[in-house]
Amino acid sequence: MDKLPWIILSAGDNVAVATAAIAPGSTVAGIQTREKIDPGHKVAIADIPLGSPVVKYGQAIGRTTAEVKAGDHVHSHNLHFENDRLAATANSAPETATTDDKARTFMGYRRADGRAATRNYIGIIASVNCSTTVCRAIADEANRTILPHYEGIDGFVPIVHDQGCGMSSTGDGMNVLHRTLAGYTRHVNFGGVLMIGLGCEVNQLTLYGQSGAGASKRHFNIQDAGGSRRAVERAMGMLREIAADVGKEKRVPMSIGEIIIGLQCGGSDGFSGITANPALGVAADLLAAAGGTAILSETSEIYGAEHLLRSRAVSDEVAKKLDDKIAWWEEYVALHGASLDNNPSPGNKRGGLTTILEKSLGAVAKGGRSPLTAVYGYAERVTAPGLVFMDTPGYDPVSATGQVAGGANMIAFTTGRGSCFGCRPAPSLKLSSNSALYASMEEDMDIDCGTIATGDATISGKGREIFDLIVDTASGKKTKSELFGYGDNEFVPWHLGATL
Repeated sequence: MDKLPWIILSAGDNVAVATAAIAPGSTVAGIQTREKIDPGHKVAIADIPLGSPVVKYGQAIGRTTAEVKAGDHVHSHNLHFENDRLAATANSAPETATTDDKARTFMGYRRADGRAATRNYIGIIASVNCSTTVCRAIADEANRTILPHYEGIDGFVPIVHDQGCGMSSTGDGMNVLHRTLAGYTRHVNFGGVLMIGLGCEVNQLTLYGQSGAGASKRHFNIQDAGGSRRAVERAMGMLREIAADVGKEKRVPMSIGEIIIGLQCGGSDGFSGITANPALGVAADLLAAAGGTAILSETSEIYGAEHLLRSRAVSDEVAKKLDDKIAWWEEYVALHGASLDNNPSPGNKRGGLTTILEKSLGAVAKGGRSPLTAVYGYAERVTAPGLVFMDTPGYDPVSATGQVAGGANMIAFTTGRGSCFGCRPAPSLKLSSNSALYASMEEDMDIDCGTIATGDATISGKGREIFDLIVDTASGKKTKSELFGYGDNEFVPWHLGATL
């Protein structure tokens, strides 16, 4: 039997998603298309009256702005955002994890405090924009002169940004910046850290103490070193001492329950929510069942689907925390004269997504079906196992930065349009939602999830493939983004508050 050129995601849906281009006048399952339907776009499979809900994933994604006939293309021209929510259906069970799944191990680095690392980097962290150039110079010199002597060190990573001065010393902006930088100074994938300030900035090094205990955590100000070149020279002496310590680390077996993975999606398309995201959700379920942690984020991109998450919360307290985050975002965007429905980008819409409700229902699928065990603020340290939520913007670099600051020692990133991304010190896996993207950008994509749409793979099978790659990557296998060198420029702390 020939495969249908579309997928119907739920029995209650009144639209299907095209898996291949459908020409006008084509008859599929007794329905004649009335116009061209591009891959990833929606086609009506029933008449939908004016002002009625359009249903996908069994949930409303908006209302029609015109009468829609079966076979019509359903998109921005006849569908608009409205704050509808259909009742959450009964939650299906998470992917079943076997005894062998739960007993799996990976080869990681055991830190002195007991935490498990997937990489062994040394971080050169700027406290302020004014020290970024020096931090880059230090990292370049260290990678050139010190790194060749230590096979066990993955590299010297400059963590630089555009904040730290010209801002209030108190309030949300400074609190978030401090929490983010503190998270990176203690990140488990940094075996050592050197933090560099200028000396006169608002974000003083004294706020960070010695960035932790031991000889592998140091800091100093450029002004105290006598200038930029002298700062680089001084740093080399410190880094040689740090490297002598960090370079001794060896990988040892440890439980996959010690993996903390940040879940990301960017450059989404109409396939993201039906291939890559649910497949990643399967991998997240398997990891959670083994005692690991999966961090779902991007609050502005779960808007419209938050009721599905809260229905899985382990307690009323966790559900309320999620509700509070949604309420804050509604007030935040209203204050700036914006709408959360502004979130889908032009690229998202070209790929078939229409409203934030539709995008969110697909984005939530990354979190699988496990119970929601905790809700965290941006860059807060994540301690709970299982599926957790961290409040972040939907902008990928900012969101991933918060997850890594919170302790993610890996990132898994789905894309339908071709987002390129790395997030040192955490290795970043890229999962393509469609096979055309994988074929055109194979050098950036680690796994092709488009085979789900063609019927050549199942969501469960692809999820297990992702799970296997997570374990291999945690053990040291390089991702495509690592091989190219991504990760130095994607550190972007959330910018809140006034610039003074």
